[in-house]
Amino acid sequence: MRLLNLVATGGGTGLSTLLSGLKHYVGTAGVRSRGTSTEYGLAELTALVTVTDDGGSSGRLRDEFQILPPGDIRNCLVALAEDEQLLTRLFRYRFRGRGQLGGHSFGNLFLTALTGVTGDFLEAIRLSSEVLAIKGRIFPSTMTNVRLEAELDDGTIIRGETRITKAPRPIRAVRLDPPDCRPLQETLAAIARADVIVIGPGSLFTSLIPNLLVRGIPEAIVQSPAKKIYVCNIMTQPHETTGYTVEAHVEHILDYCPGLELDLVLVNSQPISEAMRRKYRAEGAVQVALENPIQDRTTGGLGRLILPRRRQSVPVLLRPLIEEGETVRHHPARLSRAVFEAYELLTERTPGATAGRE
Repeated sequence: MRLLNLVATGGGTGLSTLLSGLKHYVGTAGVRSRGTSTEYGLAELTALVTVTDDGGSSGRLRDEFQILPPGDIRNCLVALAEDEQLLTRLFRYRFRGRGQLGGHSFGNLFLTALTGVTGDFLEAIRLSSEVLAIKGRIFPSTMTNVRLEAELDDGTIIRGETRITKAPRPIRAVRLDPPDCRPLQETLAAIARADVIVIGPGSLFTSLIPNLLVRGIPEAIVQSPAKKIYVCNIMTQPHETTGYTVEAHVEHILDYCPGLELDLVLVNSQPISEAMRRKYRAEGAVQVALENPIQDRTTGGLGRLILPRRRQSVPVLLRPLIEEGETVRHHPARLSRAVFEAYELLTERTPGATAGRE
């Protein structure tokens, strides 16, 4: 069995979906994924979580108690915990009604209370991780109380993640305020010893790029010897990525991480149902598509994704990755299996590769 160190970076439902699949690989039991010849496990699983959320329960608690937004952290805690435990169900519970508790989740309130008791949001995350006995570690991308800003194509500046998701015009660039925020040393250490770094899935401008705006994180990712895999979103997002192709998503990630050489882009190949297509079209979203055909497809499924603006290409792997419910999401088990399959394909292509621990 090969044990790997894996760092997953992002936010929102995308990161928690990935973590809920990866947690089954943590420890020494090992899992053999379809498409791999080796049994894989995770010696270390680290989640790097964006902290720019300013809406809903997280936004209310952030403004009232001057803490980092707990929502994405809570989602990752739940994703890495045992699904049927009472405490896990409690962390998912959201209060109903129109009173002061209405709309708040128990997990958000728990993290806020622990922060008040300990005086330290990071310690609140650590203690919550122990309470839930999660399979992994969770770090906010920065401990600075940052806000996300976006510049639109007409020069208009929009402040706040919630407003950015409803931007009336295309986004030209995003930045953090303050811009000089720094990551935790533990985060940089995890990136340095990673065998695999997974970026995404998640909202491009409000979940993925904010982590790349924290000074020191892009440099650490570039310098890490890990295999770097980007998981592309399944659907475009109204206002935020309207009209974006797979190639456009990849090029924006590279724009915000200078020097990054992605080892692989993982793309869903499964069409969504007609019913879902109509539902999303009514909301202004479509399935993310390729701008150009995949080049040089091998028997293992690897191909080359051409990036027209950069006049370069990156390896790409297409796999059926979705599940449909009320929404279209990545299937946690399929996605995690595809990550290990991608890792194996990449290491097979690298002569003398020795990453990972037997």
